[in-house]
Amino acid sequence: MFSVIKTAVYSLGLLAVLAAPAAAADGGGVPGAIGAGLAVLGAGIGIGLLAKGAVEAIARQPEAAGTIQINMIIAAVFIEGATLFAIIVGLLQNPFGG
Repeated sequence: MFSVIKTAVYSLGLLAVLAAPAAAADGGGVPGAIGAGLAVLGAGIGIGLLAKGAVEAIARQPEAAGTIQINMIIAAVFIEGATLFAIIVGLLQNPFGG
């Protein structure tokens, strides 16, 4: 688990180092892309925790599986909707351009 996290941190650091000259030449978009990436990361963690809770609830009460599953899907849709909005806002912002 820690090797995956360490690899992700190194990859993000490398991305930041390699993207700096391109951002300076192009004039923007990197902060928005980072924001969009963080939105996707947060949504992935949120939906993972949502699924974990639903599976644990179904394991405790198998007779309520249908209701729990429907509520989980509705919550996941709301999370994905907010994430899509955050991605669009993040990618459309350009703090350096005119």
